[in-house]
Amino acid sequence: MVVSESIVVDYEEASYKQKTQEFCKRLPRQSIRYVASFFPIGQWIHRYNLMWLLRDLIAGITVGIVVVPQSMGYAKIAELPAEYGLYTAFVGLTVYCLFATSKDISIGPTAVMSLLLGQTIIRGTTAEGATITGPEIAVTFSILAGSTILFIGLVRLGILVDFIPGPVIAGFMTGSAITITFSQLKSLTGITEINTQDPAYITLGNFFKNIPHIKLDVAFGVVGLIWLYGISYSCQYLTKKYPRYSMHLFLFSIMRNGILVVFGTLIAFLINIGKETSPIHILKEVPPGFQAMQVPHINTELLGVVAPSLPSGVIVLILEHVAIAKSFGRLNDYTISPSQEIAAIGFVNIVAAFFGAYPSTGSFSRTAILSRSGVKTPLSGVFSALVVLLALYALTPAFYYIPDSILAAVVIHAVASLVSGPAYIKRLASVSLWELFVFSVAVLVTFFTSVEYGIYASVALAIIILLFRIARPRFWPLGRIPLAATTTSTGDKEKKNFDDSEDRVQQFLYVHENHPSLGDRVEPLPDGVLMCRVDESFTYPNSSYISEKIISYCKKRTQRSGPKLTKQQRSWNDTSDHAEAEGQEKPRLHALIIDFSSVNRLDSSGLQALVDAQNTMNRYSGHHVEFHFVTVLNPAIRRTLIVAGFGTQPTMQYLSGPTEVLPVVPQSRDDVQQKSRVDIEQPADDSSRCGSEGDAKMQDKGDVVLVEDVANECSRGNSKSIPLPRDRYPFFHWSADEAVKSAVLSMEARSREPVAEE
Repeated sequence: MVVSESIVVDYEEASYKQKTQEFCKRLPRQSIRYVASFFPIGQWIHRYNLMWLLRDLIAGITVGIVVVPQSMGYAKIAELPAEYGLYTAFVGLTVYCLFATSKDISIGPTAVMSLLLGQTIIRGTTAEGATITGPEIAVTFSILAGSTILFIGLVRLGILVDFIPGPVIAGFMTGSAITITFSQLKSLTGITEINTQDPAYITLGNFFKNIPHIKLDVAFGVVGLIWLYGISYSCQYLTKKYPRYSMHLFLFSIMRNGILVVFGTLIAFLINIGKETSPIHILKEVPPGFQAMQVPHINTELLGVVAPSLPSGVIVLILEHVAIAKSFGRLNDYTISPSQEIAAIGFVNIVAAFFGAYPSTGSFSRTAILSRSGVKTPLSGVFSALVVLLALYALTPAFYYIPDSILAAVVIHAVASLVSGPAYIKRLASVSLWELFVFSVAVLVTFFTSVEYGIYASVALAIIILLFRIARPRFWPLGRIPLAATTTSTGDKEKKNFDDSEDRVQQFLYVHENHPSLGDRVEPLPDGVLMCRVDESFTYPNSSYISEKIISYCKKRTQRSGPKLTKQQRSWNDTSDHAEAEGQEKPRLHALIIDFSSVNRLDSSGLQALVDAQNTMNRYSGHHVEFHFVTVLNPAIRRTLIVAGFGTQPTMQYLSGPTEVLPVVPQSRDDVQQKSRVDIEQPADDSSRCGSEGDAKMQDKGDVVLVEDVANECSRGNSKSIPLPRDRYPFFHWSADEAVKSAVLSMEARSREPVAEE
């Protein structure tokens, strides 16, 4: 039988000089790649073809028909004239294609950002002594938000988006959609007594209070909603019934907004013939072209008005855009760059300020239409912009008679898709009640106060929950379950007649002691050996908690075996008299095995917590307690443990005093100088590099006990298989079975030690 040599694992640490040299070599290439990453259009524009052009043209014109009425409606939400919505749509659609990594996103005014800007404009223009106008506030908001977002994108801080979970986005978008719907009741019904900037519940109350003041506008609004929803649901039904006409039905469904605006405007024109005053509220004059183009002028008054809303505005612009881009990237099988997308909308909003536009970002409803239309590249936005340009220069006279209630119906129909329905809430509750709580807070705070407070409250709550989960990770005491005996193979054929003592290997499954399915099958580990797992990194927020859990777990399962202390020697906070009496039937702790498979980071505080826990258990047990570590996959964590001496721990009878790995307070010169626990770079004895064949054998080397059992687990079937690796340091293991076996054998060696423990 051929026995494979044991594989000994070690890592060679690269010097800082080598790392610096490698960085300098890569710097020119990385710099060129960094600059090129800001213009993704260069990666695909040279492959642009006629088929892509045709699909982009169709998709762009389709979205352009939708964006014109939506933009004017959103501008009304932002307390701005309708033309500012068209300015915003044109700039976003034109500029974004240069920086886009998403082919589906349609940039322009959105409902949530328009609502937030409207609240800011009302607050700024109604303040005592205010001399600024709504368009000035909008332009200032756009350039400040764009600059902030562009900076975040340039330094590639897209990772910040990952700290805000999906339920926060869904929550404030749902709350905003409800708030916008209620705010449109004024235009939908013609009730002028409603203040659209009040919280949603007040707006709803004022609507019911002023129902007797409903005007003719409600007829246009209600009929418009019936038309929009009727066409939408009818086309969905007919698409399922007649699949081969799905594209025709889709295009007709998309045109429902434009058809409604055209016929609503025509009817409004007819009923205004011969009248000096319109019986309904209409849009009135929309100036043609770009009348607001200029260099933005910013003063302290504008900064004072915009600054309080700027953080929430930045959050809305980034989250809406990145969330939508990621979602459609998954649906259409491509990957976006969050940092590049952030830089893109930052640049778009800076340019928009020079056109008199207000902040814009990705729109969910228009992005869905663009994706469904079969768009091929981000260049489709240019064709949508041409439709907006046509509307600005050729159709503005026709906009005079557009009823406000028709635009309100378009807005209500558009924001309805932002509401997360019962199915989402039910699914979220089944996944995490904490996330459902965050979602609910976002919706309720937005509903009862404003979008700004809803964002702040939900984001703050989500971060608090995240920090709490990091600071209080799950701690699992582990037991083991015997698995059915497995067989090994020799050569290319499996041995059928084998000797159980040689070929049967008893393996164990290590699970939580109270596992819901396997808990009744769990067996304890051998006396004196304990095992646990922490499902989080060992860092400063949770280091004390983990140390306390380890100490409490070990004391609960083992007895105190240290020297008995007199009353004068006992610490003032030692209350363990009763615990000692109750623990005499428990085993004496010899080794603690910690599963590090879920630990991705170990900082100095976490390392000190492990050292403190070991020192405490050394004193409690009256001898050195071995700490074994299983599945330390990260070389940086392994090196950190070696720094504290966990790789080559002291002799079996060694009792250490309090030790600080990295003292926060420098040691007094009057104190006795503490000695290091171990030479941090000293590896285990060469005998730990197991490579010999034979049965499991024990070698007592004084400082540590080494177990050479890996060679027996050699590969006999597949030429690509390897024996279980061994670490160069004897207290790091690649399997829990190996760690338990090592601890048991060293405990047996300790029991044969001639030195008496007094």
